[in-house]
Amino acid sequence: MKTSMQSKLDQLARRLADLNGLLSHEGATSDMDQYRKLSREHAEIGPVVEQYGLWRQALTDEATAQDLLTEPSMRDFAEDEIGEARTRMAKIESDLQTMLLPKDPNDERNIFIEIRAGTGGDESALFAGDLLRMYLRYAERNRWSVETMSESASDLGGYKEVIVRIAGQGAYSRLKFESGGHRVQRVPATETQGRIHTSACTVAVMPEADELSEIVINPADLRIDTFRASGAGGQHINKTDSAVRVTHLPTGIVVECQDDRSQHKNKDRALKVLAARIKDKQAHEQHAKEAATRKSLIGSGDRSERIRTYNFPQGRMSDHRINLTLYKLEAIMDGDLDELIGALVSEHQAELLAALGDAE
Repeated sequence: MKTSMQSKLDQLARRLADLNGLLSHEGATSDMDQYRKLSREHAEIGPVVEQYGLWRQALTDEATAQDLLTEPSMRDFAEDEIGEARTRMAKIESDLQTMLLPKDPNDERNIFIEIRAGTGGDESALFAGDLLRMYLRYAERNRWSVETMSESASDLGGYKEVIVRIAGQGAYSRLKFESGGHRVQRVPATETQGRIHTSACTVAVMPEADELSEIVINPADLRIDTFRASGAGGQHINKTDSAVRVTHLPTGIVVECQDDRSQHKNKDRALKVLAARIKDKQAHEQHAKEAATRKSLIGSGDRSERIRTYNFPQGRMSDHRINLTLYKLEAIMDGDLDELIGALVSEHQAELLAALGDAE
C-alpha cells in the first residue's frame, strides 16, 4: 500500500475514534443538527476504517507466517499463509481505493429528467415516450417516487418535451450518466415500406437544488407570464390562465408548466425546474473548465454528444462511451438498467483512480 494512502487511512482511524468519543458524550444530543452531522460522518468513515482494520490484520498474519519460515516443519504451512494473506491484502486495498474516491456531492439528490425529441419528427417524439417509460420503470424497480413537472405531447403520441422529477435515495448517482444524445434505429409504426429509420432524443439529468436556497434567484431577473393551458386537461383548465412561463433573463432559460389547474402550483414547479437548470448550467461550465485538462471517460456531458444507440432490429443497445454492447434491448427498455449503469459507474471509478494515480 502506498504511504500516502496509509497515511490517509491512519488519519481516518483517528477521526473515527474522536467521533466515537463525541457521539458517546452525555451532552451529544443537545445540538441535534451537530449530532446528525457527526452521525453522518461516522457512517461514512466507519466502513472504511473497518476495511483498514482487516488489511492491518492480514499484514500481521503475513508477518507471523514469515517468522514460521525458519522452521522446516512449518515451511509449507507458512508459505500457504503468506500467499493467502497477500491475496486478502490486495483485495482489501482495491476495495479501499474505491471507498476513498472523492464523493460527488450531488449523488444522493433527487433529480429532474428532461427528455426532448430531436431529429426524426414524430418517430423521435415516440422514442422520447419510450425513454420516459424506461426511466419510470427503473424508478419503479428502485421504489422511487415520480412526479411529472411539464410535458408537451406530440400529435401521434410520445412527447416533444417532458420533464419528470424522480425522488429516491441515490437517484442522481445512478442516473447521472444518462445525459446526452440517445439514437434509435428501428422501423417506425408509420413506415409502410419496412425501412429502418434513425431518430434521436436528448436527455438531461439535473440534480434538484435544495429548496432554491443553493441557487440565488433575484426576482428582478425573472419574467413570469401566465396563459391559458392548451391540450388535455378538460374544460376547466382551459377557462383559466393557470399555465405559467418563467424566463430567467440573465441566462435566457425558459420553463413552462401547465399540468396543474393551480397557477400557484405551476409557478412553484416552474421555479424548481428553473433552479435545477441554473445549477446544471453552472455545473456544466465548471465541468468544461476541468475537461480542458482531463476528459472524462464517461464523456463531456454535452447534450449534443451521442452517448448511446438503441438498435431494435438487432435487439441491441450500444453505449459508445465505454464500448459496451448488450443484446437485451427489450429488457433495457422495460427498465432493466442495472448492468448498464453498473458498467458506467465502474468505468467512472476507474477514471477517478487513474486521476488519483497521476496526481500522486
